[in-house]
Amino acid sequence: MVNYWDVDQGDISKDIITGIAITGLIFAISIYMPIIGFFSALFIPLPTFFYRSKLGRVKGAAIPILTCILMIAVFGKISIDTLLFIELLILGYALGELVELNLSIEKTVLYACGAVIFSGTIGTIIFSNIYDVQIYSLVTEYVKKNLELTLTLYENMEVSQESIHMLSNSFESIQYVLVRIIPALVVSSTLFISWTSLLLAKPLLINRKLFYPAYGSLRLWKAPEYLVWGIIGCGLTLLLPNKTIKIFGLNGLLILMTIYFFQGIAIVSFYFEKKKFPRILRFILYSFIALQQLILLVVIGLGFFDIWINFRKLGVNEDS
Repeated sequence: MVNYWDVDQGDISKDIITGIAITGLIFAISIYMPIIGFFSALFIPLPTFFYRSKLGRVKGAAIPILTCILMIAVFGKISIDTLLFIELLILGYALGELVELNLSIEKTVLYACGAVIFSGTIGTIIFSNIYDVQIYSLVTEYVKKNLELTLTLYENMEVSQESIHMLSNSFESIQYVLVRIIPALVVSSTLFISWTSLLLAKPLLINRKLFYPAYGSLRLWKAPEYLVWGIIGCGLTLLLPNKTIKIFGLNGLLILMTIYFFQGIAIVSFYFEKKKFPRILRFILYSFIALQQLILLVVIGLGFFDIWINFRKLGVNEDS
C-alpha cells in the first residue's frame, strides 16, 4: 500500500532541491558571466517566488534559506554580491507572500520593494559593523571595483582606445555621481525586478494552477497623475546651486523615470498587441529598448506625456 504522506514529502524535497539548484545556477551565471549575468540576475527571485506559491510559507522558505547557506559556504564569507543575492531572494519570497493577499499590482510592488529596502538597509549596517567599515566607504569601494571591472571588460571586448581613454579620464567623476545616486539605483532596480518578476511568474503560476491575482491587462496601466508634480519638482531642483538639493532631486527624478518607463512600456505593449506584431518581432524590439539608451528615454517620454496626450485613448468613446 502506498504511503501518500511519504510521496508528498518526497515531492516536496524534490521541489526544494530543484529550487536550490535553479537559483544557484542563475546566481553562478550572474557572477561568472558578466554580460549575460547582468540579465540573468533578473531571474533570481523567480524560483523563490514560484516555490513559495507552490509549497507554502514554511516549506517555501527553505529554498532561499538553504541557498543562502550554500552560497556563503561556497564563497567562505558574506560579500556585497552575496548580500545583493540575498535581497533578491527576499524579493521573490515577499512577492509570493503578497500575491496571496490579492492586492493591487501597485501595492504588491511597493510593499515588496519596501521589504527589500528595509532588510537591505539592516543587512548593510550589520555587514559594515562586522567588517568595521563605514557604509559610505563600503559603497564607494564597491562602485570603484565595479567600474574597474567594467573598464577591464571593455578592454577585453576590444572597445576603441578612445572610448576606454575617455572612460578612464572620467573615472572619478563617474564614481562621484554613482555613489550619490545609489539610493535611486537601488529603488529603481528593485521596482524594475519586482515588476518583471510578476510578469514572468504569471504563466508559470497559471500553468500550474496556482493562484495569481487578476491584475487585469497591464497594457492599460498608468501611473497616478499627481506624480507629474514630482517630476517637475525634481527637475527644478537640478537648476538650484546647492549640490545636496541637486542630488536629492536627481535621485527622485531617476525613481520617477522608472515608474514612467512602466507606463511607456505598457503603451508600447498595447500597440504591439493592437497591431498583432509577431512574437519574434516583439522580442527584437523589446531588446532594442533594453539595450539602446535613446530608445529607453523615448519610452519614458511616452509614459510621461501620456498624461496629456492619452496615446491609448483610455476612457475615450471612439464612436463619439
